[in-house]
Amino acid sequence: MFSPSKDDVRRFFLSAWERHRAGGVLTPLETLAADWMDAHPEYHAELSDPDSAQRDYSVEDGRTNPFLHLSMHLSIAEQVSIDQPPGIRQAFDLLRAREGDHAAHHAIMDCLGEMLWTAQRSGLPPDGAAYVDCVQRRATRR
Repeated sequence: MFSPSKDDVRRFFLSAWERHRAGGVLTPLETLAADWMDAHPEYHAELSDPDSAQRDYSVEDGRTNPFLHLSMHLSIAEQVSIDQPPGIRQAFDLLRAREGDHAAHHAIMDCLGEMLWTAQRSGLPPDGAAYVDCVQRRATRR
């Protein structure tokens, strides 16, 4: 099982961003990451700064962690592409029809973060069914 460290993830994004900006050849995963990085211009300065990999992005500081945010975009894209957990693709499609692709990702991100927080807090495995239910509720909310 692939389990990159925080430093590995940050180096991946910084390297992909640097090659993308230089017009270099990217792997398929780097291409997907570059698309999400392009969609978030608020992170471009940090992605261009190698020192950003060493920063602490704490909630208390009121700063969004660009590496975590972009990682969640990649995770959601992968989940939807393989429909894992089961039902996430349909829930995403409903949400995307309602809100558009990027907004759908951000709504799903809230559900993903909630699921992970609950799992960490309870010491139980992540509840994929509750996660999909959360996304479906958001997709059908009036």
